[in-house]
Amino acid sequence: MKTILVTVVLGVAAAAVAQNPAQPAPSTLNPATPPAQAQPAPSSQAPASQAPVIKDPAEYNAYVGAIQQKDPNAQISGLEAFLTQYPNSVMKAAALQTLMQDYQQTGNQAKTVDTATKLLQVDPTNERALFLLAYIDRIKAQSGDPNAQQDLIDAKKYAQQGLDNLPKFTKPEGMSDADFQKMKDQMTGVFNAAIGLAALADHDYDTARKDLLAAINSSPDSQKDFTLIYAITQAYVPPKPPDPKFTPDPLSAAWFNARASVLAPSPQYQQSFEKYAKSQYMRYHGGEDGWNEFLAAAKAGPGPIPAVKPAPTPAEQAHNMATSGDPTQMDFAQWEFILSNGAQADQDLVWNAIKGKGVKLQGTVIKASPTEVDIAASLDDIDAKQPDIKLTFDPPLAKTKLPKDGAALEYFIGVPASYTSNPFMMVMEKGELPPPKPAPKAPVHHKPASGQ
Repeated sequence: MKTILVTVVLGVAAAAVAQNPAQPAPSTLNPATPPAQAQPAPSSQAPASQAPVIKDPAEYNAYVGAIQQKDPNAQISGLEAFLTQYPNSVMKAAALQTLMQDYQQTGNQAKTVDTATKLLQVDPTNERALFLLAYIDRIKAQSGDPNAQQDLIDAKKYAQQGLDNLPKFTKPEGMSDADFQKMKDQMTGVFNAAIGLAALADHDYDTARKDLLAAINSSPDSQKDFTLIYAITQAYVPPKPPDPKFTPDPLSAAWFNARASVLAPSPQYQQSFEKYAKSQYMRYHGGEDGWNEFLAAAKAGPGPIPAVKPAPTPAEQAHNMATSGDPTQMDFAQWEFILSNGAQADQDLVWNAIKGKGVKLQGTVIKASPTEVDIAASLDDIDAKQPDIKLTFDPPLAKTKLPKDGAALEYFIGVPASYTSNPFMMVMEKGELPPPKPAPKAPVHHKPASGQ
């Protein structure tokens, strides 16, 4: 039989998809994901001059007969038969890509993943397959899949390949520049989301925040995707036990939790996110003034984060405290805060005012000996059972006057002599303690009078 040379370009598959776009079935993807984000972008067309050529008429007829089927299930049957009969066909990649899209359209996620994996074996840079696999593995991990850890490892692998190959991704024939840019933004968002979630699982908080934010900002739909907003809130929650790699950012935590409260699927979740957002706002700002406006901005749109004045630093608070009144009229907790956190000038201002002057305070005994008694005088240190004053005695206390550990002192007197800032400890000399209370007298029992 005379050999017939027939050129079949990859655009046949793309054209078929354009006529019958493949939308993922709701059951196969997270329902919180907007349809626009869930719709994968078609792969690029190969230039006609480089198009594969089918030399066998029977192979050509089998391929065209399958690809021209309008019913997805009929097309699946035809393409599966074609790939079985011609496993090494030059149209294998095109056939697998169309088959992958058909399985996606019919809601067969297992077959979609299997076909996408086979497609990458033939065409390792196929953006559509990388997109689908990164997306599906990410959604499986977020949906509580028992193999979530492996899902994220795989999603990160496909996503990184997709991002690396994206600059080489060429515009399909007939697509406008605007639509092509929208497609690439969509793909970039999915790839960044997968990388960000994998980083979060690895406790790489900086990478998680960066990539999840890139995913959120990739499109208007992504900015409303609760699964992405929820994920980034987790990147700002302090881990337990504490992790040295975690950097607190209470303002961002407040913003994204406020956004999550808007998008959360139930009132219970909305209240929980809003409560945490408010706590982080107050942690950053130092008060709740302005909170209602901040929350209203989060409800109005995705950002940017409004400007919020941060709370004064401990040094600023110490300065305000030291310069706002007479140091001799302050309580011990104020002295401790200024002497621990203030600039040297503020410390000197307070210390020079109280040094060498007898003071009368209250506190709790932490440890006692005849020559010195360790006392907690501030509420925080009393709760922590941690001393902040060392009261010295000369001459030593008599054993009968020695207080018990844990005893609450109605008062004690001492003269500030020196201090260390961190950990804070003030040494007071010339200590005096209240005299021990006399033991209660035993009750007197009177005998009844005779004859009664």
